[in-house]
Amino acid sequence: MNPLPTSQPLQARPIAEPGTGPVGPGDAPARVDGRVKVTGQARYAADHGAPDMLFGVVVNSTVARGRIEALETAAALAVPGVVAVLSHLNRPRSRRLDLFYKDMTAPSGSPFKPLHGDTVLYSGQPVALVLAESFEAARHAASLVTLRYAPLPHDTDLLANLERVHRPSRLKAGYSPPPQPTGDAQAAFEAAAVRVDAQFYAGPEHHNPMEMHASTVLRDADGHLTVHDKNQGAQNCRWVVSHVFGLSRRQLTVRNAYVGGAFGSGLRPQYNLLLAMMAALQCQRPVRVVLTRQQMFTFGHRPETWQRVRLAAQADGRLTAVLHDAIAATSRLEDYVEVVVNWSGQLYRCDNLRLRYGLVRLDQYTPIDMRAPGAAHGLHALEVAMDELAHALAMDPLTLRLVNHAERDAARGLPYSSKELRSCYAEGAARFGWDRRPPAPRSMRQGHELVGWGMATGQWDAMQMFARASAVLHADGRLVVASAASDIGTGTYTVMAQIAAGAMGLPLEQVEFRLGDSTLPVAPVEGGSSHVTTVGSAVEGVCEKLQRQLLRLARELPDSPFSGARWSDVRFAEGAIVLRGGTALPYPRLLALAGRTHVQEKYLMLPRLLQQKKYVRAVHSAVFCEVRVDEDFGTVRVTRVVSAVAAGRIVNPRLARSQVMGGIVWGIGQALHEETLADHRLGRFMNHNFAEYHIATNADVHDIEVVFVPEDDRIVSRLGAKGVGEIGIVGVAAAISNAIFHATGRRLRSTPMTPDKVMAPSPEWPAGDGATGLPLVPPATHEPG
Repeated sequence: MNPLPTSQPLQARPIAEPGTGPVGPGDAPARVDGRVKVTGQARYAADHGAPDMLFGVVVNSTVARGRIEALETAAALAVPGVVAVLSHLNRPRSRRLDLFYKDMTAPSGSPFKPLHGDTVLYSGQPVALVLAESFEAARHAASLVTLRYAPLPHDTDLLANLERVHRPSRLKAGYSPPPQPTGDAQAAFEAAAVRVDAQFYAGPEHHNPMEMHASTVLRDADGHLTVHDKNQGAQNCRWVVSHVFGLSRRQLTVRNAYVGGAFGSGLRPQYNLLLAMMAALQCQRPVRVVLTRQQMFTFGHRPETWQRVRLAAQADGRLTAVLHDAIAATSRLEDYVEVVVNWSGQLYRCDNLRLRYGLVRLDQYTPIDMRAPGAAHGLHALEVAMDELAHALAMDPLTLRLVNHAERDAARGLPYSSKELRSCYAEGAARFGWDRRPPAPRSMRQGHELVGWGMATGQWDAMQMFARASAVLHADGRLVVASAASDIGTGTYTVMAQIAAGAMGLPLEQVEFRLGDSTLPVAPVEGGSSHVTTVGSAVEGVCEKLQRQLLRLARELPDSPFSGARWSDVRFAEGAIVLRGGTALPYPRLLALAGRTHVQEKYLMLPRLLQQKKYVRAVHSAVFCEVRVDEDFGTVRVTRVVSAVAAGRIVNPRLARSQVMGGIVWGIGQALHEETLADHRLGRFMNHNFAEYHIATNADVHDIEVVFVPEDDRIVSRLGAKGVGEIGIVGVAAAISNAIFHATGRRLRSTPMTPDKVMAPSPEWPAGDGATGLPLVPPATHEPG
């Protein structure tokens, strides 16, 4: 073998440290909220309190489907300090219509309504809330609540029900159904010189951010309710809560100033929020409800998904047919949908496409978006199939992708607004040393471990929504910008302050960005890697309006050198309006001369939809990875990852790199560790804790290099920026799978790729599953129509 080749009130405000100096997009200052977080001053949803607070602990169902026949609470109510046990028998009045429970990201169907009846819809469903004057008393009392059920037959097994597939509803924000077929993909596939026909399976995954979901409801003397909730959109949560309980905007404020990770779990209001509101209204006291780590497994998750990918190519590697089918699990209540197969009609050039996607309803909670929803599964299957095709063609995997590189969307013929994917391939391959990769599997070894190199392509939508922002420039030179955005750990506080500082020519420590409050100017939920393109554009827009107002003030001053100045004659730098030729008027001096204590502006950012819809807007990446496999134990170590990313202008390279690195770590988890296992006899997820639900830890993460390829996209946003939150995970699991094949000669098509699969006796799975036992699904009966 060859050797291995070489504030809110009561909250600390995140303000930048003194001496930062002028910054703007492209600079890399540290997080402005870093100090308040590491010193414990940042207050999360469960960190707010009141003297007479009640603590709520949820009681969850133990059956997957049925009816509650009896609910005994006497023993719980006898515990000292217990005030009440809420259930469907005594909850406060709330509205029942589905419309009132629809949040801004809800899929088609009927949203779950906690404590609204005696029907049990899934295992883990909240069936009661114990309220006590201490958390300890509430938790003990919750263990004493007993229920008797009338169970009904349930079904939680996707693979056993693939024949029950149905075409999903289109009614979900961000979802696009598969495009219409082009050419004759089936005939082209059957006539091809080289073909790949492979099935893929991905088990459910659950969100496990550091901060568990929590809601704290505080009451003011006048009855106003302030809710501190872990979510990704304060206004989205206020929308639902106010409609469910018939509250006006003046009666309710929702805040999420600090969020300890969310990754999609906070896009929709979770049941803890509605339960906390019920308790506060019923008991007329402040209430805190915090879910346990085990209860984090009792609401939405990344859905279980089956896929079949068929690729056909000429002998030179040019694709002649792409057929991609996917079937995913959803609940009985709602049609949760993801864009799973559409990527196969965008990423590569091919004249014959057929893409189909369907759902199977099961007795479980509705799935929810998880980092790179749809792409994490869909591109995994496509990119592993492309690696199989490269092997069948005896072609380098990178060469195959370059041969089929698409300048236009193959399904719709639209050009890309920008696409520096070729540069990603070139830069990533050079940094990784891909040209030294021997083509044959099992050709590299280091000690007792087999070594493999794999690569994959990543893509994610470059989205933009609408948002408002306000800005106030004070007489002392301080700038306060605000929008009801969210910072879920991505660095929104810093990046928005940085954009404003750059626009106004101010040091970062003189700029404050306020977010996480439903009373602030409207902003979308923080999802889909869209906050920089959306809220960032609004911030730059409001700063421009502020600049124009300052220019008007400067023109109106008596004997002003700016009296005849045009917009093109001035710039805004070093805290001043500067006239061409060098005359500078600092902002505090300008406001003093104009007799103003401050100037303020508002701005509405609307996407340029007529222009944007003419293009495919996307972020791209090329992921290269090295694995080392111990065949005796089936263990896989990911020892090196290089990810080259094209994501428009990078506003803050330090924070962007952190986001991509986090995505890569999660990609390692997707590839090797994460899966929620169900006992279908009970209809219950069984490994609902960190002891048994494995995630990547420090020992699993080795060398990671992130490379940003220069790109500037003014169609996606006025900043030229795209988003980087999702792209980091896309393609990572596929690159690892492909590297495992290169190391061992064994092709694994299900995730996670655990040691038992790595050691499976069958090294290949051409049309059935030698590694997981998946059936070959007949197209005539099991594919979505």
